[in-house]
Amino acid sequence: MEFLGVGLLVAIGLAVVLILIGLSARDPREALQARLAEYSAREQAATLEEIELSLPFSERVIAPLVRSMAEFVKRFTPERTLEAARHKLDLAGNPQNWSASEFFGVRVLAAIVLAALIFVVLSITDAEIGMRLLMTIVFALLGFFLPALLLGRRIRSRQSSIVKSLPDALDLLTVCVEAGLGFDQAMKKVSEKWDNELSRAFTRVLQEIQLGRMRREAMRDMANRMEVSEVTSFVAAIIQAEILGVSMTKILRIQSDQMRIRRRQRAEEKAHQASIKMIIPMVFLIFPSIWVVLLGPAILQVMQAGIF
Repeated sequence: MEFLGVGLLVAIGLAVVLILIGLSARDPREALQARLAEYSAREQAATLEEIELSLPFSERVIAPLVRSMAEFVKRFTPERTLEAARHKLDLAGNPQNWSASEFFGVRVLAAIVLAALIFVVLSITDAEIGMRLLMTIVFALLGFFLPALLLGRRIRSRQSSIVKSLPDALDLLTVCVEAGLGFDQAMKKVSEKWDNELSRAFTRVLQEIQLGRMRREAMRDMANRMEVSEVTSFVAAIIQAEILGVSMTKILRIQSDQMRIRRRQRAEEKAHQASIKMIIPMVFLIFPSIWVVLLGPAILQVMQAGIF
């Protein structure tokens, strides 16, 4: 049984490492730039085999497996499911530029890897066939849902980052517009000053506007890719001001003041929740230690006196 527990931990560890390698693969644009820089730095032209062998393991092995699995999964996945996965990837910022089918390919690959590892480990330990099948199914489900859990965590982290950076971004937008810049130029200033999720979203909006898309449509899609109530209200106010011809400076000033008030309210809410959250560590960690320090010597003295 001891060997079985160690084997399970090793299997889980290996599977998690493989999944994290696949999830942390470099951006394809960065990989292309790195390959071009490496090629330009060579004095002699390299063969195709040398170039392929110089690639990291994730791009030589993991990425082709994910793509082939994605093509297989795409044939059997409904379009509505793919659209929902695509929307979740947009909410997470999709730093790896995955398609919905590639994301499902990662999930299926993780399920296969976890199931195969646990089946091999249990086969080595001569476990019963029923236990092997049960644990294989359990770990396959775990591998299938683990990337979705990581994606949900990434979505929450991105939304929290946007909420924290929005008041400062609105302040800078207000200052730039009051100084005489247009709204697009003010967004460009925000994207140049910071490198966070909100500034990257502004950069994408500006790129879509340069390609000929209307600003209201680009900003509405930006709000849909975030699903943050503060951003949704901000975008709605900007679109309404553009349609009705209201002064953009006044709208930005009102939005900036409201965001600062909301940020102060969130800070006060977390401060009120701190006392409740401290109860669990105090009861289960701090109080027992205090009781041991205070009552321990007294209990030893009572036991030595022979009272008990």
